[in-house]
Amino acid sequence: GNKAISTEDLMKGLKQSGLAEGEIFQRATLEGVRNELQRQYVAQGRYSANIETQVTPQPRNRVALKITVNEGTVAAIAHVNVVGNTVFSDEDLTGLFELKTTNWLSFFKNDDKYSREKLSGDLERLRSYYLDRGYIHMDIASTQVSITPDKKHVYITVNINEGEKYKVREVKLTGDLKVPEEEIKKLMLVEPGQVFSRKVMTSTSDLITRRLGNEGYTFANVNGVPEAHDDDKTVSITYVVDPGKRAYVNRINYRGNTKT
Repeated sequence: GNKAISTEDLMKGLKQSGLAEGEIFQRATLEGVRNELQRQYVAQGRYSANIETQVTPQPRNRVALKITVNEGTVAAIAHVNVVGNTVFSDEDLTGLFELKTTNWLSFFKNDDKYSREKLSGDLERLRSYYLDRGYIHMDIASTQVSITPDKKHVYITVNINEGEKYKVREVKLTGDLKVPEEEIKKLMLVEPGQVFSRKVMTSTSDLITRRLGNEGYTFANVNGVPEAHDDDKTVSITYVVDPGKRAYVNRINYRGNTKT
């Protein structure tokens, strides 16, 4: 009865767990496999999945195993609620989520089906949204996923602490720059007085890395390190530059050319 998890993957998992032809049978191992399968289906939002195992004695001190799987359906999202937000509206925040409550487009997008993996991605998007708008101490305090008695719908509640908005106090460079400091400063997207944004900070790191790459430092590593000052709600950013070794072309090989 399995479709969401292929028979090939199931058989591979059984073999890795020690449940294969010729192996010594242990009922505890079988129960562990059943529980792991149940956990995987729950992670997919299939709370109504049911897994039954049957052990039948066979001649010559052997047993036959039968695993019957009823995968059920993926639970639909009835409601998504963010609690603790005062700066941004519920619509702004839930609009970031890939998971959506059932609507007329759900039939085509299938975005109202719950999965733990999608929820993790949505929480990261929520966190990034605040970090890119100065709220460096934003914290997701807890997340509750409630299931209706018929296991067909879920209610998601995300409790957050927004914290305060921080601005950039200063921007510094350290390390072996390899190119004039003034040239690197021209690449800076971050300036004192701006609202802190993790996205802008990392984009600046990428620009500096690319500039060093143009000088032959292909493996350069540039990290923006923020330091919060809670007394005046500011952030100092230090870009640590590690150019690595300069790369040189050793050999050029041509393939597929027939005219030259």
